[in-house]
Amino acid sequence: MVPVTTAQKRLFGMPRPNMVSSITVKVKSEDLMSVAQEEVTLLLRQRHKITSFQDDDFTVRNMAQAMEAAQQSTKVMSLLLGSIASVSLLVGGIGIMNVMLVSVTERTREIGIRMAVGATSKDIMLQFLVESGMLSMTGGFAGVLFGTILSRILSGAFDWQTVVLPGSIALAFGFSALVGIVFGLYPAYKASLLNPIEALRYE
Repeated sequence: MVPVTTAQKRLFGMPRPNMVSSITVKVKSEDLMSVAQEEVTLLLRQRHKITSFQDDDFTVRNMAQAMEAAQQSTKVMSLLLGSIASVSLLVGGIGIMNVMLVSVTERTREIGIRMAVGATSKDIMLQFLVESGMLSMTGGFAGVLFGTILSRILSGAFDWQTVVLPGSIALAFGFSALVGIVFGLYPAYKASLLNPIEALRYE
């Protein structure tokens, strides 16, 4: 291994044994952080003999900037995950709507029989809305169960602390029911508009 001389250290900016690589400054309150940063910058420029026309040969950072950067990263990740979840809900809702439309077509005679014995259009519409809501809530229950099991596995495998809140579970079920109802409105409305006589003749 070839030894590095002092001249080479100065040339390549490598720290020497008597060189201070970093300094940590503590302030009394967060309000004084910007003032302290300016004073430290001025003091270092004086000690380094840097003129007003020269750039700093050092970097001054504070924890507020680091916290702000971390918060920005968290916001970006939240927006990204929210976008992925929104697309997933949209795709799932379209799938539920297609399933319910097929169900309405296949059960046309059943709808006609129900109307013939006294069921109103509101009754038919409510029936299919309940079915679409139950279908989506079943998917929500499977998702909550899978997520809970996965969080336990990750906690045991990587020693991570994961918490499953009851409020988040209730929110997941609420969104599942809402998606089922919203995307089940059109199939339910279509079923409620069927003519009983034509529905009974449907093959």
